[in-house]
Amino acid sequence: MADKKLSVAEILAAARKADKTGGGAEAPAAPAVEAAAPVEKPAASAKPTAAPAKKPAAGGARLSVAEMMAMARGQKAGGEAAAPAAPAKPAAKPAAPAAKAAPAKKEAPAAKAEPVDTQSILSAARKATKPGPMTKAEAQAKAAPVAADTKKAKAKEAIVVPPMPVKPDYAKPTAAKATKQQVVERRAFLFGMSALAVGFSALSATAAAWTLGTVRFMFPNILREPPSRFSVGTTDKFPAGQVEERFKAQFGVWIVNTEYNGQQQIVALKSVCTHLGCTPNWLEAEQKFKCPCHGSGFYKDGINFEGPAPRPLERYAIGIGSDGSIEVDKSRTFQEEMGQWNDPACFIPV
Repeated sequence: MADKKLSVAEILAAARKADKTGGGAEAPAAPAVEAAAPVEKPAASAKPTAAPAKKPAAGGARLSVAEMMAMARGQKAGGEAAAPAAPAKPAAKPAAPAAKAAPAKKEAPAAKAEPVDTQSILSAARKATKPGPMTKAEAQAKAAPVAADTKKAKAKEAIVVPPMPVKPDYAKPTAAKATKQQVVERRAFLFGMSALAVGFSALSATAAAWTLGTVRFMFPNILREPPSRFSVGTTDKFPAGQVEERFKAQFGVWIVNTEYNGQQQIVALKSVCTHLGCTPNWLEAEQKFKCPCHGSGFYKDGINFEGPAPRPLERYAIGIGSDGSIEVDKSRTFQEEMGQWNDPACFIPV
């Protein structure tokens, strides 16, 4: 079975394995350098630039790690002109001496190789893909996108903001609560304004009362009464047996056409009860004056007949004026118990 080509990573792995198993009973066979395929001869003018690969040690001796590293660096610097030799499989019999490696293909002189990054060699050995060693410039170029992606991811993570917690239903303001609060504030404002308005109104009313009292003090304290002399009309407006109440409210007098001591007279009776000064009422159906206070009763001509009244009603002076109408004078009164009703000034004969 023909030997296959081994990569640098596989060479390193085989070297480490050999180091671990070193000192055993039987050492693994040294890797045999596979003969290079026949290549075309270069032109006469071309000079060979690559040196022939080193031959493995005689007797199947194994290579050290330093020699394998040197071989790998030489192959990398020379553009991988010669393929590394593959280790031969261990056989039961002692391994035959490895065949001589064919001279490497002659190529144009290569540019000066850059120093290899040791960290990249170790990383390549650890990775499953094992891409092989790389230069420092390649390592920096490969690390630059990773750093940019890391910064971008950090920036994106910094922008992300966690969502705000959701308020519970009892913490959310509602329209009804807001409206109620507004109503309370409005009521408080109106109450304050109302109290202020009441205070100013009371102050204004007090000031007005003091002003009116002062003005009233400047005028004499007299009683305003209607005139004592007034006209009630002609005699034909008062037929016999009639009691006229039109002048009771304004002047406090009844005009009565009645008979007294066998003579028909028109008299002016004072509408004041002789008991305690109440105002009696004329009862047309009963044909009498009745006091509502204590029940005193008087006939149509003014004579008392029931109740606590001690004497008859009083009369005002009455006569015919210059214009022919009846004129009443309240400045003069006449009392029956004193015999004054016989005075012609207190009646008009009909």
